[in-house]
Amino acid sequence: MFLFLSKLLPIFIYPLGLVSICLVIALVMSWKKFSWEQLPIALALGIILLSSNAWVTTFLVTSLEWQNLPTDIPTAEAIVILGGSIKPASKPRPMVDVNEQGDRVLYAAKLYRDKKAPLIIASGGRIDWLNNDRSESADMAQLLEMMGVPSEAIIQEPNSLNTYQNAVEVKKILDEKGIRKVLLITSALHMPRSLLIFKRQGIEAIPAPTDFLVSELENQFLGNSFQAIILNLLPDSDRLDKTTRVLKEYIGIAIYRLRGWL
Repeated sequence: MFLFLSKLLPIFIYPLGLVSICLVIALVMSWKKFSWEQLPIALALGIILLSSNAWVTTFLVTSLEWQNLPTDIPTAEAIVILGGSIKPASKPRPMVDVNEQGDRVLYAAKLYRDKKAPLIIASGGRIDWLNNDRSESADMAQLLEMMGVPSEAIIQEPNSLNTYQNAVEVKKILDEKGIRKVLLITSALHMPRSLLIFKRQGIEAIPAPTDFLVSELENQFLGNSFQAIILNLLPDSDRLDKTTRVLKEYIGIAIYRLRGWL
């Protein structure tokens, strides 16, 4: 019981929980005298509760992530890592850091050590106004070398700033090197859009997704107990973030289709 309460009670003092409580109170206080002002309050509360609900979030995440579930990864001529996973070594960080998507670099190093491909192409630049003097591809290369990948096995692509540019710039390298088949590494949530873009460029890309936000075990135990049901119904900022990331991907797919990139 203590463990359950230790997870339940803090929810009501976190910002998302407090906002939800305030919206509920506002609706209750104004319930007897109905006005149109109540509708946006109710709508805001509904959006928060739905988008931070475990069942809704899990459904949305798996609708993208589970499109390319990993099987036996075949060999290829190169491994391509997409950027978006590295934080530069700006103070007070003692070295290049990774965010949650940092699994991309780890997985690339593993596949290289498993002899799945003899080359790794690290693809990603950095936006000028962020005042970073190094591209993300250079930072990824540094981490790869720390994990035992020799520098001569790493090719940097420092010019791309989005997924479409990743594919265009990588295609130039592949054509120059005469490479036809690659293993494409990115987050599982990002893989459907990335795969479509790379294939539109005529690249034979085999999906090697990583950084899964939802596992089969987590999906299986969503409602396995009363405590789990209660906690999964209450608002949670992590689930809200995941829902937002899914919507970003679907919007990205729609925009890329309109631009003819898919």
